Amino acid sequence: MLTHIRPVAALTGALVLAASLTACGGSSAASDEKVVTVYSADGLKGEAGDGWYDKVFADFEKQTGIKVEYVEGGSGEMVQRALREKSNTQADVLVTLPPFIQQAGSKGLLQAYAPQGSDRVDGADKAPDGTWTSIVNNYFGFIHNKKELPTAPKSWEELLDARYKDRLQYSTPGVAGDGTAVLIKAVHDFGGREPAMEYLKKLQANNVGPSSSTSKLAPKVDKGELLVANGDVQMNFAQSKSMPNLGIWFPAKGGGKPTTFALPYAAGLVNKAPHAENGRKLLDFLLSEGAQREVSAVGGGFPARKDVKPTDANALVLGKLLEGVEVFEPDWADIDENLTAYVDAWKSATGS
Repeated sequence: MLTHIRPVAALTGALVLAASLTACGGSSAASDEKVVTVYSADGLKGEAGDGWYDKVFADFEKQTGIKVEYVEGGSGEMVQRALREKSNTQADVLVTLPPFIQQAGSKGLLQAYAPQGSDRVDGADKAPDGTWTSIVNNYFGFIHNKKELPTAPKSWEELLDARYKDRLQYSTPGVAGDGTAVLIKAVHDFGGREPAMEYLKKLQANNVGPSSSTSKLAPKVDKGELLVANGDVQMNFAQSKSMPNLGIWFPAKGGGKPTTFALPYAAGLVNKAPHAENGRKLLDFLLSEGAQREVSAVGGGFPARKDVKPTDANALVLGKLLEGVEVFEPDWADIDENLTAYVDAWKSATGS
């Protein structure tokens, strides 16, 4: 069900926020404004204006007259921003990757709302209490430079080789959703937190250093500054349209089977949203059949709705990427509860 997308790389640090946002403090007058503010993890907006967000936001504004004000950053960054603004809410809709969407829910940042079409979303891809619903399904992965490294590494262990020194980078756990995913996959593949941290401690010798944005790593891989970096299927598949040297792969432990896990973009209505009704309308629109059919064709991702089964060229190519890859399901409740401990363990092991 995967689909080809255009450069979806989002400028993580670039918070694109119109000046009018400062006026959206949650007053009764604000509720009448024809605007909706979205805080989102990077990956769904195209650098060239040709991503899934670009298309559906334009269609939404044309249909409703409601303008989308867009703020972008790492998943953790967006949750922290919303948390800082809790007493003066600015965002209407929050979109992040797990486990940050669960974190937003547990911190009281979201209010219950089941968008139209959410009954067609698998139960594992939405909150039991109705505070968030996946809008684009996705999978964690890695990328390599196909020109300088034609054959992708097969295992985690290969990445410890000296050839990768200062040519490997992954985004920061606890800040970026995909960076946190590195921890989750390592813990799964190595069979526990301690062996995973032992490995990541060794890997640090080759790691360039922290990055708050996963999307910024792909251009470095494409240019050959890096040989390997982390990412996710939807974002990197989209970026490969304008970055032809990107190849997607999934590490295995030793001689085992490559693994990955679902890493969906999940959206929720922000608690005390200044434009809550507009937020509900946007969530409905994002899960509409029309928007979901464009997830693969335009966005390079997988529809969140089970009843939408695209057959476009991108969807067929993306489906083949997961052939032979074992998909496991993380214990998100445990990760949400112990995320700080996981990140602290990583900091301690790597000296970050």
